[in-house]
Amino acid sequence: METIQDVKMNVYKFGNKTADGNTSMKNLLGGKGANLAEMSLLGIPVPAGFTITTEVCTKYNEVGQDATVAMIKEDVEAAIKNVEFIMGSTFGDKENPLLISVRSGARVSMPGMMDTVLNLGLNDEVVMGLASRTGNERFAWDSYRRFIQMYGDVVLGMKPESKDDIDPFEEIMEALKHKRDIELDTEFTIQDLKDLVYDFKEAVKKRTGHDFPTNPWDQLWGAVVAVFDSWNGDRAVYYRNMHGYPADWGTAVNVQAMVYGNMGDNSGTGVCFTRDAGTGEDVFNGEYLINAQGEDVVAGTRTPQQITKLGSIRWAELAKVEEEDRVKNYPSLEELMPAIYHELNGYQQKLEDHYKDMQDMEFTMQDGKLWILQTRNGKRTGAAMVKIAIDKLKEGSIDEKEAILRVEPNKLDELLHPVFDPKALKKANVIAQGLPASPGAATGQIVFFADEANKYKNTILTRIETSPEDLEGMNIAKGILTARGGMTSHAAVVARGMGKCCVSGAGALKINYKNRTLTVDGHEYHEGDWISLNGSTGNIIEGKVATIEPELSGEFAEIMELADKYSKMKVRTNADTPKDARVARGFGAQGIGLTRTEHMFFEVDRIKAMREMILAETVKGRKQALEQLLPMQREDFEGIFEAMAGLPVTVRLLDPPLHEFVPHQLAHQKELAEDMHISLDAVKAKIVELEEFNPMLGHRGCRLGITYPEITEMQTRAIIEAALNLKERGIEAKPEIMVPLIGTLAEFVSQEEIIRATAQKVFEERNDTIEFLVGTMIEIPRAALTANLIAQRAEFFSFGTNDLTQMAFGYSRDDAGKFLPIYIEKGILKVDPFEVLDQEGVGQLVQLGTERGRSTKPDLKVGICGEHGGEPNSVEFCYNTNLNYVSCSPFRVPIARLSAAQAQIKAS
Repeated sequence: METIQDVKMNVYKFGNKTADGNTSMKNLLGGKGANLAEMSLLGIPVPAGFTITTEVCTKYNEVGQDATVAMIKEDVEAAIKNVEFIMGSTFGDKENPLLISVRSGARVSMPGMMDTVLNLGLNDEVVMGLASRTGNERFAWDSYRRFIQMYGDVVLGMKPESKDDIDPFEEIMEALKHKRDIELDTEFTIQDLKDLVYDFKEAVKKRTGHDFPTNPWDQLWGAVVAVFDSWNGDRAVYYRNMHGYPADWGTAVNVQAMVYGNMGDNSGTGVCFTRDAGTGEDVFNGEYLINAQGEDVVAGTRTPQQITKLGSIRWAELAKVEEEDRVKNYPSLEELMPAIYHELNGYQQKLEDHYKDMQDMEFTMQDGKLWILQTRNGKRTGAAMVKIAIDKLKEGSIDEKEAILRVEPNKLDELLHPVFDPKALKKANVIAQGLPASPGAATGQIVFFADEANKYKNTILTRIETSPEDLEGMNIAKGILTARGGMTSHAAVVARGMGKCCVSGAGALKINYKNRTLTVDGHEYHEGDWISLNGSTGNIIEGKVATIEPELSGEFAEIMELADKYSKMKVRTNADTPKDARVARGFGAQGIGLTRTEHMFFEVDRIKAMREMILAETVKGRKQALEQLLPMQREDFEGIFEAMAGLPVTVRLLDPPLHEFVPHQLAHQKELAEDMHISLDAVKAKIVELEEFNPMLGHRGCRLGITYPEITEMQTRAIIEAALNLKERGIEAKPEIMVPLIGTLAEFVSQEEIIRATAQKVFEERNDTIEFLVGTMIEIPRAALTANLIAQRAEFFSFGTNDLTQMAFGYSRDDAGKFLPIYIEKGILKVDPFEVLDQEGVGQLVQLGTERGRSTKPDLKVGICGEHGGEPNSVEFCYNTNLNYVSCSPFRVPIARLSAAQAQIKAS
């Protein structure tokens, strides 16, 4: 037997308790269309209408307007006839007119990103019929002026393109208000509205060179095409890119009979939520306006009132309105229209029970009759998301697996980082936009140099770009701002590891180090000026903005416990300090997948010894300098091993090229020459010698250890001695020593032999042993291809997907910001491969390397430690590839834990 889903149509009808579709068809009908169909089947009072599918939008983008209209014309005409029959009125009729709304509706909610047209079907004759039919002339002309304004903006291209452009319709209305000495649209007389209609049509003709269209069918096709076009509008494209929604999804078009909230004091419109979207509290809430149409509530042109009496009382307390004035001037819907409120309250409960999730509903009251225009799963904060999932689980409406799937992993960031006070943000002046590189909120005074990060109590380190030399300053600063660099730039990666707010790649910033100034759009900011960064949105804000510390609620712990229950893949952390390790373990990390030893060398008391080692001309000289570093490294490892007691810790041997450790500023070069008792020329000569044309492919990784085996010896000794010291204290350390950047088995063997020989020497000196592993980082394509050979000796693999992506694509991750946004905009790439693992290409190398490695060593432990380890889609790929663990920044550990559980549930 054929089901609804078996029959593919271009147009799906709904209304009068019947529908061609249902809620399971969101990909085809969009979220709005699918839910309108479902509500109609549930007997909810929904104005009749129909949905043109997302597939038609995709076809429209391929073949254009004429071919698309020809394809669906007959179906749309039949669907309009069906609406006419149900609603008892006729489209374009002068005596009993049917007016319609035309709205967008993608498969996911994209509030405010695409276009809507209301009151479509009006012209100079129909408006007279509407006035006569309703007995409300003011309502008819108010609807007409609204229609011309909205149609002019959306379809005829009269919407201002920037904040500096003048909206001709608003200009005309403001002039009339000034002339009449009134403030609100509701104060216009009938004659005022007639005058506005005339003036609006004149404005259209002046701007477009054509008369406003009077044929309702021409109006309808113009609106349908405009909605399709809005899918590729700037707002929608930006929103899609921000959330990673594919461009080929398209939007549906929902055409629906109009119902009117602007017919007088017995009519109105509103938006409501079945639960509190901010906290998740099980409290029905929302706002409404009397004698208004849908857009008025969200447009902010009038102050809406609260739906419930409790909500109205809370609002009055915040607004400092006395109870007597509240009841008189701001009554709740519950108090003003108790019968309507009771009916609405019943529908909201019915819809939440049906969808088993918080609903965001739109409604209209027309002359005392309630209509529900839309329902959808409501947008909510991270805290509300977790609470609602757990509450629904405890209510018994969903099971444990569904509760886990209900939580969006990336929104857990909101529970882990300081955030700006929403009230303060409303008054904030956003001066520029960058990439939301590391979540959180930071307010501080501008400093331009890392060694001056402690110049003020709270600082924002503002750089063109950062380097490893800036690490200490980055650690001190409250936030990090860069003009260059992407989501995996140095600033972004390090900031996420620190759990520090960072905005990167803010191209509008002009930074002048010499003058210590930051210029944005002609406005100059100086060192010491206050700015604020929103690491969750990428907004750069002028001045101070108050922050609030989020609290990890009981529900948060419960959802994490559930995630661990349903996940077999482990989650480790990337941590370079004992503090990072403790933070990550507190978030549930099951070990460390990457400790970058180079970060330990940049502190003031260590960089000197490191530079002495680099400048030394003999093995003896290098060993003397390394002897100074040995106790420092050993102490660091002891702290990290202790923080992770009983859990594995993967330590990567020295990886970056040596030129990153030497000073590039003349003053620091002079200082180094004096400390080393050598000439400035000798220092400069060594720095020149270390320079490379492409340092990312140069003298780094295992090549350093092969060239200078004494470095590998020192680091191995520090690791093994630290583990033995902890053993003496009764603390179990599980070190895993990782050789970076190998491309051949011989490179690995060269380093492995030094590691094992050094470890054996320490064991003999101490007359004691510990268990440890020696493995490698697979970050060169050749290593993935020859993984079966490398696994003959390596005891574990860790895929370094940052460099593997860089080498597989041939993109420099530090320079890709110049072209990747354009690639994504043009559809050459769907997402940034440094943010989301490229499963087609880089993913194949991971799969191949894993399979070939395990063909040699079936029990080979495999994980990833690139930034992808905390990205939900990438985590799911790692689970499906049968990796043992993923490793990510401390503050992304809960995200990865939840993602791992979701991956396993989806797979099963």
